[in-house]
Amino acid sequence: MKIGVFADSHDNLVKLDHAVKFFNRHKVDFVFHAGDFVAPFAVLKMKELEANWAGVYGNNDGEKNGLFVASEGRIKDGPRKMELEGKKIILTHELAKVAPEVEEAQIIIYGHSHKAEIKTMFSKLLINPGECGGWLSGKSTVAILDTENLSAKVHDI
Repeated sequence: MKIGVFADSHDNLVKLDHAVKFFNRHKVDFVFHAGDFVAPFAVLKMKELEANWAGVYGNNDGEKNGLFVASEGRIKDGPRKMELEGKKIILTHELAKVAPEVEEAQIIIYGHSHKAEIKTMFSKLLINPGECGGWLSGKSTVAILDTENLSAKVHDI
């Protein structure tokens, strides 16, 4: 299964559009957003995804009710524990909100730092796709996770 991963879009509609088109072009089966959409209008871009998706609130997502409604219930408080294709996944905005050493998951997806990072820690794959919005670094990135071989790659968009 191919899973699209992004975070920290921060209302950048142009970059959100690029990310959605990238995921559709790569025919991902599911998409995770690790928080900081910011405003509910930004979530409307997600309706163009050809895959189902789920998200968590970030520290800049103040209008939670609006985001919940705009996402049709797909954005929730994190950390969220989910299972796809037999793989246990934790989705959170801040890695500090989970304890990788004790979590019963194979994959932990997070954002917040705006720095892309893929690493293995405590026998878990940790994925930070970097910042989709590109406001801090000037670089917009997303990741694609392959659940079959537990690997991920960061892509510039």
